[in-house]
Amino acid sequence: MSDWIDARVHEVKNWTDTLFSLRIKAPICPFIAGQFTKIALELEGKRIQRAYSYVNAPNDEILEFYLTTVADGKLSPYLHILKPGQNLLITKNACGSFILSSIPKCKNLWMLSTGTAIGPYLSILQYGKNLDRFEKIVLVHAVRYATDLSFSSLIKTLQNKYIGKLYFQTIISREKLPGSLYGRIPDLIINGKLEETVKLKINSDGGHVMLCGNPGMVHETQQLLKNSRGMKINLKNNPGHITSENYW
Repeated sequence: MSDWIDARVHEVKNWTDTLFSLRIKAPICPFIAGQFTKIALELEGKRIQRAYSYVNAPNDEILEFYLTTVADGKLSPYLHILKPGQNLLITKNACGSFILSSIPKCKNLWMLSTGTAIGPYLSILQYGKNLDRFEKIVLVHAVRYATDLSFSSLIKTLQNKYIGKLYFQTIISREKLPGSLYGRIPDLIINGKLEETVKLKINSDGGHVMLCGNPGMVHETQQLLKNSRGMKINLKNNPGHITSENYW
C-alpha cells in the first residue's frame, strides 16, 4: 500500500495550452534519477492517482513533473488548474528501474522518447552522475508539433555541459522544421535517417537503447531492434540492450 504524504504546489508552468510542468514541494524519500512516483487528488470523495516520472534531479528542492492535459482525463485537468500554495498528495517513495545502474556496460546510450516521456531522461542528465562511462549519449525527443519541444533551452544548457558527449535530435510528426527529422521513431530507424543524421549506429555492439513514451512506439521499436539489430530486452538477471519502464 502506498505511503501518501502531503505536497504543496510551488508553480504550474504552462508550455502550451495542454503541456505543463507541475512543480511542487514535499518531504519525499530520496529517489534515483529516472524513477517515477504517484500523484493524487481527492475528487468527489475518491482518490484519483496517476504515475509520473520526476523531471528534476534528485538533489533539487523543487519536484517537477511534465504533464499533458487530457480533455476528458480524470486527473490531469485538475492538476493543470492548481494554484501555488494548494495541496495535493504524492507517494513518499519512488518506484521503477529506469535508471542508469540497470544499464549494462556499453559505449553509446540512446535515450528515445515521445511527448512528456522525455522527463526521466532530463532527471538523469540534470543529475549527471555516472554519465562518464558512456562515450556518446543520444537524446531523441519525438513530438507532434514544434511547439511541443518544451525543454529545448534546458537541453541546450545540458549539451554545453556535456560537450562532445550529448547529442540531441528532435523528431516532429505533423509538420516539418529545419533541423528536426520528420516522421516516427520506428520508421526513421527502418529507413536509416535517424542514424544517418546522428552519425551513430544503433546495434548490440556497445550500444544500449532506453525507450520511454507511447506504448505503441515502445513495443514497435523493441520488436524492430530485436528482429533487425540482434538486440534483446534488458532484464535484471539477463542483461540486454533495450531498457523500458513499466508504470504501475
